[in-house]
Amino acid sequence: MTPTLPTRSQAVADALAAAGLPGEIQVLPDSARTAAEAADALGCEVGAIANSLVFSCDGAPLLVMTSGAHRVDTAYLAERLGTGPIVRASAAEVREATGQAIGGVAPVGHPAPLRTVVDVALAGYELLWAAAGHPHTVVPMTYDELLRLTGGTPSAVAP
Repeated sequence: MTPTLPTRSQAVADALAAAGLPGEIQVLPDSARTAAEAADALGCEVGAIANSLVFSCDGAPLLVMTSGAHRVDTAYLAERLGTGPIVRASAAEVREATGQAIGGVAPVGHPAPLRTVVDVALAGYELLWAAAGHPHTVVPMTYDELLRLTGGTPSAVAP
């Protein structure tokens, strides 16, 4: 795609192309490390930001794509999924699992596929924005595209 994309974002672009998704990665002039920053930069509701949060669950990474409008209740999610405890991954664990830094973790473009949960609250938005491998890159997609792209399990992530 565009040669000006950061290396990690190019891996995301390649994964999107391989999945046949039309979303074009956008490079933002300022950081979009938080949902609020991304929403401000894009002029959208914070709930339309698909936050990529990495947790550890049953000895493996778990990617949770959640609406920027709320927080993940890990005890609630573990009960819904029927798993052991879900705990937030450290920055080093995030980078190891995704190859990407916190604030730029994309739904795809990781060294290996990750078990993924997709927040059903995201279905309420016509267009979602997800990080694209770098804190200054984002990509638009629909809820259905996000589910298909990640092979994620749709679930509520908080009561």
